[in-house]
Amino acid sequence: MLKQLFIALLLMGTFNTAIIAQNLHSTKSAKIKFFSSLAAEDIEATNAQAVSKLDTKTGAINFIVLINGFVFENELMQKHFNEDYMESTKFPKSEFKGSLTNLSAINFNKNGNYPAIVSGNLTIRGISQPVKATGSIIVANGKITVKSIFKIKVKDFGIAGSDIGKSIANELEITVTSIYD
Repeated sequence: MLKQLFIALLLMGTFNTAIIAQNLHSTKSAKIKFFSSLAAEDIEATNAQAVSKLDTKTGAINFIVLINGFVFENELMQKHFNEDYMESTKFPKSEFKGSLTNLSAINFNKNGNYPAIVSGNLTIRGISQPVKATGSIIVANGKITVKSIFKIKVKDFGIAGSDIGKSIANELEITVTSIYD
């Protein structure tokens, strides 16, 4: 009798773990791109190694990106970005912690393209600011893709320098694309 109870509890624990695991999706290759456009020049950098987790049951969504992983076309821009503007040795990562505020409008079990609204806190250079963004969630044959484009003001995150407003826009466009395993 005790043996049967133990086996039943073990199976229930395994079953519950399997259900929980089905709700959690992750990737180590989310793509974060930022774009700055002024008459003087356009600046663009991409990091394709962001780590992200999505909980389809609660709507929690998180991103972590290493700052020195952003790649620029111009090496000098990359150096100035890491050393002067982002101080990536002092502030090595950026992080977003938030949730889907319209979770009930998204059916993760049915193929489709669903509008998504995300709200949370974005931390850059150790400064956290509330962020709200719209985007889409694409469900295709069990695979989930999240896409969003939103803007941030560089001064809100303590990014300063003589080129802000001249060569670097006061507002950056951020593009996020994440395909979950």
